[in-house]
Amino acid sequence: MDRVKRQLGCSDRIQYDVVSQEICVAVLDTGIGSHPDFEDRIIAFSDFVNDKKDAYDDSGHGTHVAGCIGGSGRLSRGRFSGIAPTCRLCVGKVLDEKGEGSIDSMYQGLLWVMENRLRYRIRVLNISVGIGESGDGERMDALSGLLDAVCEQGVVVVCAAGNKGPGKGSLSPLGESRRVITVGCHEGGYFGARKDLCENYSGRGSDNLPYRKPDVVAPGTDIMSCNVNCYRDRRGNYRDNYIRKSGTSMSTPIVSGAAALFLQKFPYASSEQVKRQMIFTAKDLYEDGSKQGWGMIDIEKMCRYY
Repeated sequence: MDRVKRQLGCSDRIQYDVVSQEICVAVLDTGIGSHPDFEDRIIAFSDFVNDKKDAYDDSGHGTHVAGCIGGSGRLSRGRFSGIAPTCRLCVGKVLDEKGEGSIDSMYQGLLWVMENRLRYRIRVLNISVGIGESGDGERMDALSGLLDAVCEQGVVVVCAAGNKGPGKGSLSPLGESRRVITVGCHEGGYFGARKDLCENYSGRGSDNLPYRKPDVVAPGTDIMSCNVNCYRDRRGNYRDNYIRKSGTSMSTPIVSGAAALFLQKFPYASSEQVKRQMIFTAKDLYEDGSKQGWGMIDIEKMCRYY
């Protein structure tokens, strides 16, 4: 996360230039572990897979994603802090230990966010879940409709483009909504011509859509964030604190964190205004729009003015 913050202009000054500390980011994923970097900022947890009461993550994916958004970086002296290290987190478990889920669990998770958005002051929703094509078009339409309803309630919804690229029309269906911020992966040349870059398999938009998708891109290769298997040894020292993961699942929480930072500074901005600001300040990478959308997010420019 340290190099990502440098790439995107996310300085300590921006991260801690907080007007409102009440911003909460909801995360629908595999859950969240008890990593010290989350401190006491996990304010709600609900399990739509196994119906357990206490927060947990039997995969590690959700913990990593949450760390990208709001990990404090405590165990790395700030080096691997998330983009918005003072935000609060509400986590819904909609995926199992294999990272698999159903339309029903996602639907229930979205309902939970809608029902609790005022109670927990949820302003951003992160969905790092790339749902493939569903054979039940009616249920998928209902899910997409509910996703739009969450946006209409004033929540900034950030969805992964998915990892089914590079062919055009390979976006996750959730990312096709006009209202959501759909995030693809791009390293902006940081790793040169490495062949295993996330941008090479990031989901692409379709020429059939009447609007540009994905909306923006962010780094997603070798992202260092919280490890659910972090533990304390006999001497009381923490071990295996962080882990690298790659995919649009990592690009997405970086953008969610940027949205949270903006809302912490400008708490009265609407979800549509957040999206417009992000798009208008993005850096053009001179790639096809189906790959880069409007470009790489620029957190410094995004949060400089409004």
